[in-house]
Amino acid sequence: MDNKQTNTSPKKEFFLWRWAKRMVLGTHRELTAADERYDSPSKLAVKRFFRKKLATVAVILLLCLFLFVMIGPLFAPIDLSYEESLHVNVGPTTGMMKLPSAMKESPVSISSRGSFTLGLDQNGNVHTWGYYKSTSKNVKEDVMVIPEEVEKANILYAAAGKDHCLAIGDDGTVYAWGVYDNGQYGHDGTLIAACEKMPIELMNGNKVDVNNVAQLVCGNQVSALLLKDGTLYAWGNYASGALNMLSIKKLAKEENTKVTKVFFTNTNMYALTEDGKLLSGTSQNFSVVEVYDENGVRASIPFDQYAGDRKITDIVTSGDSITILFEDGELLLLGSTAKVATIPEGETVVSIQAGTRHFTVLTDAGKVYAYGNGKLGQTAVPSALTKEDSCDRIISTGFQNYAFKDGKFVESFGLKGYIMGTDELGRDVFNRVMNGGKMTMTVGAVAVIVAAIIGIIVGCLSGYFGGWVDMLLMRVTEIFGAIPFLPFALVLSAILQASDLDESTRIFIIMIVLGVLSWTGLARLVRGQILAEREKEFVLAAKAMGVKEKRIAFKHILPNIISVILVTLTLDFASCMLTESSLSYLGFGVRPPRPTWGNMLNGCRNATVIEVYWWRWLFPAIFLSIAVICINIIGDALRDVLDPKSEVEK
Repeated sequence: MDNKQTNTSPKKEFFLWRWAKRMVLGTHRELTAADERYDSPSKLAVKRFFRKKLATVAVILLLCLFLFVMIGPLFAPIDLSYEESLHVNVGPTTGMMKLPSAMKESPVSISSRGSFTLGLDQNGNVHTWGYYKSTSKNVKEDVMVIPEEVEKANILYAAAGKDHCLAIGDDGTVYAWGVYDNGQYGHDGTLIAACEKMPIELMNGNKVDVNNVAQLVCGNQVSALLLKDGTLYAWGNYASGALNMLSIKKLAKEENTKVTKVFFTNTNMYALTEDGKLLSGTSQNFSVVEVYDENGVRASIPFDQYAGDRKITDIVTSGDSITILFEDGELLLLGSTAKVATIPEGETVVSIQAGTRHFTVLTDAGKVYAYGNGKLGQTAVPSALTKEDSCDRIISTGFQNYAFKDGKFVESFGLKGYIMGTDELGRDVFNRVMNGGKMTMTVGAVAVIVAAIIGIIVGCLSGYFGGWVDMLLMRVTEIFGAIPFLPFALVLSAILQASDLDESTRIFIIMIVLGVLSWTGLARLVRGQILAEREKEFVLAAKAMGVKEKRIAFKHILPNIISVILVTLTLDFASCMLTESSLSYLGFGVRPPRPTWGNMLNGCRNATVIEVYWWRWLFPAIFLSIAVICINIIGDALRDVLDPKSEVEK
């Protein structure tokens, strides 16, 4: 009984005023002490629960967390095969697409291949934005820190690679900074890979003729400088960054070949000649074109045969594919299963741009089209850019796109960043925490349900019937309780991992095992409560009326102890979540790439990760801690408000 409510009495009012209110509103509007006195037990329990501020906060947090992990994956499902090698261990950031204010007025160039971007404004100043974490104490190796000599110079050309940058000043001086151990620039460093050293004529104070510069471009640990007279300088890691670089340089030196444009994929180098031909050197990646006949039958034909006598107007490359624009306006995509954007009749391609995984097209109607890998939003063209005369220039680079109109910045689209960073494979931690939470909570919930079914049945039968039934069931309970839980779960999980079972079946078995091994405590608790309840008068009355024993046990006695069961299951839910996380943390639970909070923490068992890449373990740990703490707080609060012997309110 709620003491405060029973002592409450209606406020006395002048009798004429009370009479007038009753005439208009009726007597049912008046709240009396009796109304409160006869509140149902469940209603009183709810009131008492929500008077506990900590428990209320825990319910709200747990509800928000539940909605986050259960509804969120419907809008952002996880791709278990997804990896992004250029975004490995990127810290929490949302500024990867944030264009500096100085770059919003007719920028000269914007270039990027990974997580950071390098821009050159019309005043000759260089800017960097995005994210890059240098593991070296050498400031020169941090590409986000622009060298002092570059800041003082008037830069005319600038380009960014995966981990280094190049720039050319108006006096012809070549500047470089970032990582250099793979021959990206200079002759210093350990030169880990098989690499072509930077030409000496571009170093040590030697200058280039800026009026003769045609293109400066960087790739994956490789660089190239192309002059207007066809001279090609290319250097860097040809063991992985540009496997065919030496063959391209050799072809460019032939008398009948003049290179007008060079470009890099993640592993190769390509060039466009003055007569509209593609130079691929020793690379065979784009030597075949897949075509379909009128019956839909696929056939492979050599690229030279497909191109015929047609000249190539332009070529752009992403990390693993290439788009070719022929003189007749055809766009050909090689190296990708994506479809080229369909250009409506009457529109002509003005320019094509390439990012690391995608392509964009600008037509003479001022419309933008995009295609390729758009998993990070690179191909989601805003509706404002699909209208006529929306822009007259589009710059695509890395994982972002920037549109301009009359020299003014109009719109950008693509990857803004990662709110919780990325892991060792470049996967979004936020997405994995969300989908991993769904798995962790699902495993915990199923295990609790299994344990509840077994524990309630065994405890109810044992406590009600007693005798040999009680002795038999309690001995079975003791046998299960004597099994060392964690070692047994580890052994069973190891056996399952070695089996040929599919992932879903294995996860289901893990859920069942957790439930089967965690019901003993609940069974003992239910048995004890049943032993106390079966001696009460209502049970004797039910027997006298001829009610069946099973109905008395499960329909009459069990509802009277449901509050105790509810509290226990709430606390067991948190325990099962921790157990699943422990198994996954030890490598015996749900296996990657399918995430759970436990196996995400398992991937962080490294001093370097804990110290440097803190976001990889911090966010899964926070979510797991919040869930478990909130569930335990709710369980403790339920135990207080549902226990009639406890003094909830003093």
